Amino acid sequence: MHAPHRTLAYTDMRMPRATKSSPAAPAPYLRPEAITFLRNLAKHNDRDWFTPRKPQFEAQLKEPMLLIVRKITDAMIDFAPQHIRPAEKSLFRIYRDTRFSHDKRPYKTHVAAWWSHQGLEKTSGAGYYFQVSPKGVVIAAGAYMPEKEQLAAIRNWLLDNHEDFRKILKKPAVRKTFSEFEGEALSRPPKGFPADHPGMDLIRCKQWGLSTTLPVGAAQRKDFAKVLVKHLKLLAPMVDALNTPIAAAAAPKRKVLFGLH
Repeated sequence: MHAPHRTLAYTDMRMPRATKSSPAAPAPYLRPEAITFLRNLAKHNDRDWFTPRKPQFEAQLKEPMLLIVRKITDAMIDFAPQHIRPAEKSLFRIYRDTRFSHDKRPYKTHVAAWWSHQGLEKTSGAGYYFQVSPKGVVIAAGAYMPEKEQLAAIRNWLLDNHEDFRKILKKPAVRKTFSEFEGEALSRPPKGFPADHPGMDLIRCKQWGLSTTLPVGAAQRKDFAKVLVKHLKLLAPMVDALNTPIAAAAAPKRKVLFGLH
């Protein structure tokens, strides 16, 4: 299911520069020193290094990221109104959850944001994502690691809607820009599903989504938020399609929760 991905064309790659006389005010893009901070964090991923530099992290990365996220969220009124949420909720923390991991490094070496569907915040559903690291800018959307009930809901939906979903994935602008997730898939059809179903390649998946990677320099452009919005808009039909069965499966639970049954 994987195909080489490309990126939307853009022309002006001139990088904004901060003045040396005073610290630059936060702007909705990442300056070169922000990427340098992430590189240094990868080399010194410990509290002794990070703690005295936390104000630097907040000024160079956290505050600009919040501005970027707010600009994207404002634009979502036109293509993803059900994913609008406060920027502070969308932006991921820099701290890693190491409770169940053998890797005890305390910090992520990238910054990222995620827009879940309203009403599905705890389980996420299908949503929109981007991250910035020294390696590049990842832009993605879809249902990543859906819960058991969500898996079943999507697979049952694909029984009757696989052709429509495939058309969404194969739109020329989408295929030109994105690749399908290289996630795990079942080696056999799920129990109770016909093995010869024409949509079995989609049904066997454990996650559904699309992603692309831009050069890290894209994050340093003054129009970075517009670049992200342009990409995320292309993914809206897929996200809406995946959330249709997920939201339908969640509705009975919400009725019971609020005493509406």
